Amino acid sequence: MSIDWYNEFVDVDYTPARDDLVALYYFESPEGMTKEESAGRIASESSTGTWTTLTSLPPRMEALKAKAFDITETYVKVAYPRDLWEDGNFCQLKSGIAGNIFGMKGIKNLRLLDCRFPQDYIKYFKGPILGIEGLRKIWKVHKRPLTGAVPKPKIGFSAHEHAEIGYETWMGGFDFVKDDENLTSVKFNRFEERVNLLAKYRDKAENETGDRKGAFINITAETEEMKRRADLLHQAGFDYAMMDVVIVGTAALMTMREYLGDLGIAIHAHRAMHAALDRNPRHGITMQFIAKEMRLIGVNQLHSGTAVGKLVGSREEVTSIADVLREKETPAREHMLLGQDWGSIRSAFPVSSGGLHPGLVPDVIDIYGLDMILLISGGIHGHPQGTRAGARASMQAIEATMDGESLEEKAKTSPELRSALDKWGRRRPK
Repeated sequence: MSIDWYNEFVDVDYTPARDDLVALYYFESPEGMTKEESAGRIASESSTGTWTTLTSLPPRMEALKAKAFDITETYVKVAYPRDLWEDGNFCQLKSGIAGNIFGMKGIKNLRLLDCRFPQDYIKYFKGPILGIEGLRKIWKVHKRPLTGAVPKPKIGFSAHEHAEIGYETWMGGFDFVKDDENLTSVKFNRFEERVNLLAKYRDKAENETGDRKGAFINITAETEEMKRRADLLHQAGFDYAMMDVVIVGTAALMTMREYLGDLGIAIHAHRAMHAALDRNPRHGITMQFIAKEMRLIGVNQLHSGTAVGKLVGSREEVTSIADVLREKETPAREHMLLGQDWGSIRSAFPVSSGGLHPGLVPDVIDIYGLDMILLISGGIHGHPQGTRAGARASMQAIEATMDGESLEEKAKTSPELRSALDKWGRRRPK
């Protein structure tokens, strides 16, 4: 009599049905176990299986089994029948394809690389309230990257100091001022005071420049408190809210997407803590999958790395995340992405940030193109002539790159850029 039934969840000849949800995993089998035995455990534990054969099952259960169907030495694709997944509940999906399977003895290492959603699953999600083109229309910035900066250091300034630095950032030509991930409402910089002062300086900068100015203010907290803070942003005329989306979690993000959507507020998604899930290349969950989750639920922009700044992430990873966020149909990449038709889900901006300065602008634009949010923070505040000059230097670098002009040539007539290059050159931080 058979004791386990993991082999029943392996079918190398299976062709996924149109409405199957397909997940791609990197996996390593433990010593003494074949790759098929490990793959069967992934498919079983993430669908209708358990550790042993059962005495009796209704015949309809057979149709609900996941199938490990494309198995190599370290990669496997698993097809899941659509009926396994609740409509519009991404929490339940993650509990299956990224749940208990990560703790099984039958898998030495496991990494969820990507998941292809059928149209019948996608249609139950709203996605971003505005796509890239919708945001560009509102901000009247149609060709260049949108720009922003965090007052640095990321925490420590009073609300008044923070707002004054924000004003200098705006006056240097940037579109946005941004909180960083660990600035919420602390005793030396209360949320309400920061919102009110930034609104005051925003209005001043708009009046003086004639350009629209905005802010990504961090509402991260318990869900009801995030709602209260969103109301304060709305009352102050801000149409963005920032959240640490990995930290607040899928459920809170789904709730806040609906609440903010009703207020007409877009979501700036900071990915703080993502590396706890995706940095190990042999285990965890990729940033590409996290980006797919964020677009489906409905953030408007998501931090996605630079490949040239201070944070880990290769050019291939960065461009794959950008594809997930921006493309109407995400193209497949071997062992990295499954092709995805996004249906009616709108696009989202990738956000390039982390250790950038004017000298790296050509590299970042070469990687991303122009449809991105470009955050340069320490690289403007550390400018020898201060924040306003640093922002101007960055805008000059953007202009030069878009015009096909070298930074060195542009610097001959742009003193702010010249000073930035004298300090940082093309240095890539470590």
